[in-house]
Amino acid sequence: MTGRVQGVSYRAATASEGRRLGVVGWVRNRMDGSVELEVEGADERVAALLSWCQQGPPSARVAAVDVQELTPTGADKAFSVVR
Repeated sequence: MTGRVQGVSYRAATASEGRRLGVVGWVRNRMDGSVELEVEGADERVAALLSWCQQGPPSARVAAVDVQELTPTGADKAFSVVR
């Protein structure tokens, strides 16, 4: 995600929404000011999280969400914030 997505609780809110939706994965800040996440789960739940990411928490201003489909690994057992 790009835009105003750091310093606005975007990671914490994304992790909370991911847990609410029952998906697993992680979210982290990138050095370039963007936020990156990987998520696994049922297609409709992943789609719901990606849709939520278009807005993010109230103080965020999301400019773009770029999606790349990866092969699921099954490595994550929860949704976490990575530092």
